[in-house]
Amino acid sequence: MLKKKVLSDLKANICRFCMIGTCFLVSNSVSGTTTVKWDSDGNMFTVQASSSTIRNVLNYIEENSDYIFVYDEDVQSYLGKQVNISLENKKIDKVLDELFAETSLSYAKNGRQVMVSRKNSTTSVKQQGSNLQIKGLVKDADGEALIGASVVVKGTSIGTVTDMDGNFILEVPQNGTLVVSYIGFLTQEVKVNGKNNINITLKEDSQTLDEVVVIGYGAVKKKDLTGAIAAIKGDDLAAKKTTTLSTALQGSVSGLMVSRDNNAPGASASSMRIRGITTMDNSNPLIIVDGVQCDDIDYVNSNDVESISVLKDAAAASIYGSKAASGVILITTKRGKEADLSLNYTGEFGWEIPTKQPEMVGVTRYLEMNNELLYNDNPNAGFYQLYTADQVKNWMEYNKTNPNDYPVTDWQGLILKGSAQRQTHTVSISGGNKAVRTKASLSYDEVGALYTGRKFQRYMMRVNNDFNISDKLSAKLDINVRRAKNRRPVYDPFSDMRKMPAIYAAMWDDGRIAEGKSGANPYAALINGGTYTAWSTQIGGKASLEFKPIKELSLQAIVAPFINYTKAKEFRNYAYYTLKDDPDVIGGTIEGGGSSFSTNKLSETRNDNYHVTSQVIANYMKSFGKHDLTVMAGYENYVMRSENLSAARDQYELTQYPYLNIGPEDFMTNSGTGSEYTSNSFFGRVLYDYADRYLLQANVRHDGSSRFASKYRWGTFPSFSAGWVVTEENFMKKLNLDWFSFMKIRASWGMLGNERIGDSYFPYMALMTFGDAYFYTDGTVTSNKTAAQRDLAVEDITWETTTSTDIGIDLGFFNNRLHVTADYYWKTTDDMLLSIEIPYFMGYANPKTNAGKMSTKGWDLELAWNDQVGEFSYGATFNLSDFKSKIDYLNNSDIISGNKVKRAGVLFNEWYGYVCEGIYQTQEDVDNSAKLNDQVSVGDLKYKDISGPDGVPDGKISADYDRVPLGNSLPRFQFGGTLNAAYKGLDLSVAFQGIGKQLSYLAKEMVQPLRDNYGNIPAIIDGKYWSLFNTEEQNLQAKYPRLSKVSLDNNYAMSDFWLFNGSYFRLKNITLGYTLPTKWTDKIGIKKTRIYMSASDLFCISNYPTGWDPEMGVSSYPITTSVIFGLSVNF
Repeated sequence: MLKKKVLSDLKANICRFCMIGTCFLVSNSVSGTTTVKWDSDGNMFTVQASSSTIRNVLNYIEENSDYIFVYDEDVQSYLGKQVNISLENKKIDKVLDELFAETSLSYAKNGRQVMVSRKNSTTSVKQQGSNLQIKGLVKDADGEALIGASVVVKGTSIGTVTDMDGNFILEVPQNGTLVVSYIGFLTQEVKVNGKNNINITLKEDSQTLDEVVVIGYGAVKKKDLTGAIAAIKGDDLAAKKTTTLSTALQGSVSGLMVSRDNNAPGASASSMRIRGITTMDNSNPLIIVDGVQCDDIDYVNSNDVESISVLKDAAAASIYGSKAASGVILITTKRGKEADLSLNYTGEFGWEIPTKQPEMVGVTRYLEMNNELLYNDNPNAGFYQLYTADQVKNWMEYNKTNPNDYPVTDWQGLILKGSAQRQTHTVSISGGNKAVRTKASLSYDEVGALYTGRKFQRYMMRVNNDFNISDKLSAKLDINVRRAKNRRPVYDPFSDMRKMPAIYAAMWDDGRIAEGKSGANPYAALINGGTYTAWSTQIGGKASLEFKPIKELSLQAIVAPFINYTKAKEFRNYAYYTLKDDPDVIGGTIEGGGSSFSTNKLSETRNDNYHVTSQVIANYMKSFGKHDLTVMAGYENYVMRSENLSAARDQYELTQYPYLNIGPEDFMTNSGTGSEYTSNSFFGRVLYDYADRYLLQANVRHDGSSRFASKYRWGTFPSFSAGWVVTEENFMKKLNLDWFSFMKIRASWGMLGNERIGDSYFPYMALMTFGDAYFYTDGTVTSNKTAAQRDLAVEDITWETTTSTDIGIDLGFFNNRLHVTADYYWKTTDDMLLSIEIPYFMGYANPKTNAGKMSTKGWDLELAWNDQVGEFSYGATFNLSDFKSKIDYLNNSDIISGNKVKRAGVLFNEWYGYVCEGIYQTQEDVDNSAKLNDQVSVGDLKYKDISGPDGVPDGKISADYDRVPLGNSLPRFQFGGTLNAAYKGLDLSVAFQGIGKQLSYLAKEMVQPLRDNYGNIPAIIDGKYWSLFNTEEQNLQAKYPRLSKVSLDNNYAMSDFWLFNGSYFRLKNITLGYTLPTKWTDKIGIKKTRIYMSASDLFCISNYPTGWDPEMGVSSYPITTSVIFGLSVNF
């Protein structure tokens, strides 16, 4: 919350106060001499005043310190009194006591703000002839009193300021309008309408230019930024009510693309990308929490977040050097303040409700389409090759009397629950005094699943402590703990559940487990296949000391250890079914997920990881005249060690004792690995500001990494940026454009490194592997332990280097109620790591070397509007961004993975396949066309013959010559935004997110009938595929190829036939809350009570087939709609 005022904005506010009569400026032409010196470290003043006035002394104190004076109108006559004082190294209280000693003036302090009034004054200003006296209270959204807020009658000079309790008394016309303003808050107008008591709540101005934004190893005011940095408040993220911080960030920041491909309880976002793709390997950003590297953003509770800064360009991120090529996300957690202790409890309870699932054809159509497929492939055998006409016609009727032989199983209805419960409880305590301040929180989350046997539980604790040991020495001690448990069945049912046709039984009519399809039974595998349980524990902390030997210099030492311990245990059960006619005879084992549940097997893993970050930072700040200079230098050491252990025992007999010690040693497997890594870094920054008009910044970081050989270990990464605040120029001020508040032009250039080069921490070494090997000795093959070289060493492997350039502009309109930020950027990654082919006989995997190059171009746009009219406040934000990432050089080879290709000269990860020319309609067309194979027939897909061995069409369709890049697979025009409004105690917020353009792929699971020779048939193709039973016109309009098993390889090969517009719009969250009036809650000792309802992922508009989601994978846990009810109580 912003309650301080910097000098540049103070002048504007004082002028406004002069107009309304509550505050005024004094002419500088005052007789006498005055000098003021201020030591900010000890907060001590040296004042020399000879034949000066009180107002002149106060003005000098304002100009030479951070203190601000607010005046009640009836003190004006006292400020012209001449004084003579001489004080050295005195606190502000002593100075004011001396200054006001022989006057009727008094003062009240709130931080750096001082309200000057008459002794025994009621801080009211009366208008002669007024017939209505108003008493009021001004507070913020948290119910805290605002001291020194300006309250004036609109269109007059009648006004006052609030006292130490936020109260005011004012006599006004009965139909007057009050204008209430306070530093860092939106100005509010309130109509009197004959009321005697008025309570006013001001809304914080989230777009104020004096807002402090966290940058690497420091912070600057928003108006002074020269890099591309987006900031978002933690409370805005917590309002989305997600269980993980990563998913809350989706759609919140322009240029930050957050993707989900699994919505299981406790699941994190699958990837985060800042401004596109920068490398072939890991493009996830660096996560920094309170100045220290964090392994996972979801180790942080969103309720503990004060703010998040996203560093998008090199000027902002290069201070983190080799780890920042993909951008940086800085998280600042909440800390205690000087205030009475306060306790908050927030409780939430709700449900996860499944969204619509993919639809499959009914039983009758399934039987008919099976027969049609077989007829298409072998018409001589007749139509009813698999199911008789009687079965097709009467299956549903026979099911009523004989469900074992004529099953009708609703697999989705059997496996999925109608809803899953979730709950969250959070307790936090905050407060302290000048010497000690604490913020502590403890939370518990529990999220159920859509099927039996799965649950996610998590405890999170964070304690942040601040200590002022002396005027020059301070300390911080932070501790955070996270403990999570994820329990689920071994078997994940979603893929098989959708594939399994209804004509196979999950259970016999007496309730026993049935055969399903030859043992494939998703329901049985789910409930009887065993249990997987994972525990994870993270314990982190940070201790720091800050010493200020002189006013301008601060020295800081930090040590931050972190321990990450995970444990997982899987007990896979022997699962079987019995014959339908004999419950005592086992018919076979259950299968699911591509494997058989044929034995009892226990597997366990242990992972221990710890790292320690140590930092020493010096910061020097100096102001002289219109010049502001900040110089920072530091050193950082990072050490990481990890060990992994896994063990398994098979053929268990005692299934109720899931521990390794009783597993048969004949079926034993063990393995273990370890790794270590360290880095050393030197870094520095210079910030220069001239007259709040011209801004310069330079950063440099020198990194050394143990990943590289000594010759190539160190890299240097510089950046430079500049800003021009156009609205501070005199020619702009002379234009007197009231609607045009702010304009800043920015530009930056810099270099970033990337050391995250795959799984190996020592790619320059010839690493060994240990294991069993076979030897031929004396005519006998024996096995023995041995060691062998595992990898080919590449000694000269080194950093990837990303060079980034950014041009941006920040605009403010209508007193900064409307804020616009726009950036255009381009960046190039050189020495990108690529695998190089080596001969197979060498026995190694292809090693990596610095051989590739790629580039990205894009732009970001952010819009924000905030306003308040009377007691109604509202706001809106919108962000839009786009990028294109292209491979520039790839060592003369393509990298084909699945249906995508990485090829020099085209966009990163383009779809790769055949060009489809439609569906064959006649046999003549088939005979005269190039074909993929001899089984191609009428009704199948037709592909374009593009090339052959000689570079020209050869009359054949082949994977080697006829597959081409088909278009960009990456999303375009990512957007997101919020809408919010508040009136009296009511508040409403809405968040949305989406993709404006994306070439997406209809996967086989969505459209292919009868996968694996027995699978289900998607309902979306029914009536829309080419068929011998259609009319010619219907076949010309067909959207899908004929039903055929022999033509699967042709029809469902990757081609542009299966690509479509995958853009979407998602309503992320809507929250409605009500804060009870304090006159109700004060009586029972409660400071603030808010009740609310929130719903997330309510709906999504897209071109995807019904039941499929643009973000989820085809076999992933689906998107759910979360509905919660919450209560928040402050004591």
